[in-house]
Amino acid sequence: MNLRDTAEWVGRLAGRVTSGAMLSFEEAAALIRLPDESTPLLLGWADTVRKRFRGKKVDLCAIVNARAGRCPEDCRFCAQAACYRTNAPVYPLLPAAEILDRARAAWSAGIGRFSLVTSGRSPGRDLDKILGIVRSLKREFPRLKLCASLGIISTMEAQALKEAGVDRYHHNLETAASFFPEVCTTHRYTDRVAAILTAQEAGLEVCAGGIIGLGETPQQRLELAFALRDLGIYSIPVNILHPIPGTPLAGKAPLSPLEILRTLAVFRLVLPEAAIRYAGGREYNLRDVQALGLAGGVDGLITGEYLTTPGQGTARDIQLIRDLALEI
Repeated sequence: MNLRDTAEWVGRLAGRVTSGAMLSFEEAAALIRLPDESTPLLLGWADTVRKRFRGKKVDLCAIVNARAGRCPEDCRFCAQAACYRTNAPVYPLLPAAEILDRARAAWSAGIGRFSLVTSGRSPGRDLDKILGIVRSLKREFPRLKLCASLGIISTMEAQALKEAGVDRYHHNLETAASFFPEVCTTHRYTDRVAAILTAQEAGLEVCAGGIIGLGETPQQRLELAFALRDLGIYSIPVNILHPIPGTPLAGKAPLSPLEILRTLAVFRLVLPEAAIRYAGGREYNLRDVQALGLAGGVDGLITGEYLTTPGQGTARDIQLIRDLALEI
């Protein structure tokens, strides 16, 4: 197709989505294969869909690496896996006072969502301490949305987190089911799905996404997107691989910025009502074109520091949002 025909075709698909229809896998696969020169028009239609379903607000989330390193899992991208030699920090659960200070700083900066993240397969023996921290956070900040990312949880743990005041549980699928064995061998893709279902059954909202640029195909990225749609996920962080020295993926070539932006735009069209959230790796991979994602379907971001890599700072993120006439 020439550019004009492509524009009309993408517009028809986006129009169907805004009317309530859902894209098929075949339609999404055709979109994600569009050439670089068609990417701007795809971003424009993704932005139209975003505004229709999500408005002009951008949801900010700050995270704290509350327990770092020594993870027994072998996720090939992760600096915190004990089986790889990296320079990532290693420490036990942070004191409650330090986590509360981090939450105060986030709230003062205008961030309405705060997430406790721990490395490891599960909360383990730190669960009671974590529940106490959650209760303290809720007492001091009753309007702060609290999230937790503590690994694979049981029904009892999910219920306890809900009762303590956690609003949303985060647990990524990481990648497509068909590619997962290339990423991790110490647990299964189905273990991750089960953790998501456990959190949902306990009445928790769920935030789940993954990482692109691990070596998966564009079709496998769509496999992830459709799995998230089938699970009814409405907060979807999209990480972009930031290769960490010492991990097996340290030498992985990066995706091009236009391929990343096409992926984000297609996620928006596949998941029109979800929050599509910029996560780790955006600064490293997108550099000065980050704004195009926010003008092309993205409506949320993790701001401040990531788990083991720095961000560009909340002040710059807020300025970026304001420059695009969007709202916090």
